[in-house]
Amino acid sequence: MTVQMSWEDVCARRLERHALSVPSKDGCAEVAAGMAGVHAQVMTAAELGIGLRLDGATRADVRRALWEERSLVKAHGPRGTVHVLPARDLPMWVAALSALPPAPSPFQDAVRMTAEQTEEVVAAIAGAVDEADLTVDELTEAVVERTGPWAGDLVMPAFQTLWPRWRQAMAQAGQRGAMCFGPMRGRKVTYSSPRRLLPDFQPAPADAALGWLVHSYLHAFGPSTSDRFAHWLGTPAGWAADLFASLDLERVEVEGTEAWVAAGDTELSSDAPRGVRLLPYFDVYAYRVGNQPPELLYPGPAGERALRGNFQLLLVDGVVAGLWHQRRSGRRIDVTAEPLVTLTKAQHADLEEQVERVAHVLEAAKTTLTIGPVTVGGHA
Repeated sequence: MTVQMSWEDVCARRLERHALSVPSKDGCAEVAAGMAGVHAQVMTAAELGIGLRLDGATRADVRRALWEERSLVKAHGPRGTVHVLPARDLPMWVAALSALPPAPSPFQDAVRMTAEQTEEVVAAIAGAVDEADLTVDELTEAVVERTGPWAGDLVMPAFQTLWPRWRQAMAQAGQRGAMCFGPMRGRKVTYSSPRRLLPDFQPAPADAALGWLVHSYLHAFGPSTSDRFAHWLGTPAGWAADLFASLDLERVEVEGTEAWVAAGDTELSSDAPRGVRLLPYFDVYAYRVGNQPPELLYPGPAGERALRGNFQLLLVDGVVAGLWHQRRSGRRIDVTAEPLVTLTKAQHADLEEQVERVAHVLEAAKTTLTIGPVTVGGHA
């Protein structure tokens, strides 16, 4: 008999597995695993996203897990974007991402590299970072030295300037395990080798890794569909449907609509989805790209307001119900919240508690909360 789930059931599962209903005591790696990776395009936002999900943690705990304990690794994840992943899972991530169908190049013929050139660049990156952590300028010199002047041609449009040709292969190199991110050198990002940072690093077998990735996704975001998985991963829908069909998955119904979970993973939370939660910048990609459908996740005015940009989201009972913004001045943080629903007294108390947790994670001494329009811009 097909298991029936309500949207409320789904919200409760996702809040619980993302450590949003109750903060986790299990450490940074468990939190990142429960989210199927943490978007880290802006590292301060990733630190806040992980810290908010951990009982009593600060951003210093996240940094320690990354750069001292090595239980986390900063690498290229789904869609080629920068993520923080559990270090123990990197062999699976690399194997699965390496097995994805190749994406078409977004660049014109005069800019893009051939398949042979891409392989040269990936090998050059791997060889360079095997020796030392390098900034992007240092990595450019090393790649050009190992491949040829063509790799350094300034032809790749990026942020109103031109980057050297080889940089179009950076995400691919990261997804294939040729490089990961190293510690900051002052204000400069460095690139490193997972083989130096993680003892005995070796990509897993591709078939096992793809199955693992589907199960990790469904654990974090299920019940879901192959189309939503394809959207989250940035792959063709047909390929994702074939992958789902090859695995031992269980069909369920959510409000009468077909969806999938890992076989046997139909347990429902005993608690209803309750409470106000604050999601930082880019954390929304987990909740927005992974959690679907949008008409349920972003009901009413939230669909008009929150989907128009990369905002920090205010959740009420597991669905988007507003925006929020923080402004930092020294050790003080001022938070402005814009609820799109009327908050009850209990929900307002939850919001105040969340603001205090934001301040704690960011190691602020003072904080204020204002309810009103958000002025979007800047990260704490």
